[in-house]
Amino acid sequence: MKKVLTIAGSDSSGGAGIQADIKTIAAHQMYAMSAITALTAQNTTGVYGIMEATPEFVAQQMDCIFTDIRPDSVKIGMVSNSSIIEVIVEKLKEYKAEKIVVDPVMVSTSGSRLLSDEAKEALIQKLLPLGTVITPNIPETEVLCGFEVKNEEDMIRAAQKIAESFSGAILVKGGHLVNDAVDLLYADGKINWFSSERVNNPNTHGTGCTLSSAIACNLAAGCSLTDSIRNAKAYLTGALAAMLDLGKGSGPLDHTYWISRSLL
Repeated sequence: MKKVLTIAGSDSSGGAGIQADIKTIAAHQMYAMSAITALTAQNTTGVYGIMEATPEFVAQQMDCIFTDIRPDSVKIGMVSNSSIIEVIVEKLKEYKAEKIVVDPVMVSTSGSRLLSDEAKEALIQKLLPLGTVITPNIPETEVLCGFEVKNEEDMIRAAQKIAESFSGAILVKGGHLVNDAVDLLYADGKINWFSSERVNNPNTHGTGCTLSSAIACNLAAGCSLTDSIRNAKAYLTGALAAMLDLGKGSGPLDHTYWISRSLL
C-alpha cells in the first residue's frame, strides 16, 4: 500500500485541511498520515479561530512518521508562521523526502486569511523551492508573481515570473476566472493546459486541499506529473458533481463519491 503524508491544518468542520486530505487519500486506497500544523475553529461560513502547533511538536510528528512509516509522497497545506515553515523544511531535507506537493494556502475559500505576513517570505524563499510541484490558485498566484491575473495570457506570464525563482513545476489553478476550469502547468519551460467542464456547484469548501492531495496520491502511485494532475482533476470534478449539500455556507465535497454506495 502506498503511503501519503499530509502536513497541514485541521478543519473542525471536516471539509478542508487535514480532514479533506485524509478522505482524499483514503478514497485513492492509500494509507494517510498527518502532521498537524494548527487547529482551526471553522465551518462552511468561515474561520473563527486558529491555534498553532509549536514548531517543536510539528518536528516531533514528522520524526515519528519518517522513522517508522516512510511516506511515498508528501502534501503540504496550511503553514501559518515562519518557525513552522523552517522546521518543515529542515525535516524534509533531513529525511530526503520525495514527490512533494506544496499548496501555498494563503486564503480560504470563504475569504479568510490563513497566512501571516512574516510567514509569506519564508514560504516563498524556503518551502516552495522544495516542491516537486506547487499549486497556487489565482489570488495566491498574484501574490507570488506580483501582478493581477485576469486571463490565460496572464496565467502564462505569472508562471514564467514565478519560475524565475523556483525550479519545480507550477500548476496555476484557473478556477477563480470566469471561463471553464482551465489550469496551467508550467514545467521546464513548457506549457500544458488542463481543461474540464465547470461544475455549477456553490459548495467548493476544500477544493484546493483535495486537488493537491489527489496529485500527491497519483505521484505516490508512480504516475507522471502530467497524468497525476489529469487524474486529480477528474477526481475533483467527480467530487463536485456529486452535489453534496451540507452547511449554511460554501459546503464540502463528496470525497467518497466513487466508493460504491452498496458498501454503506
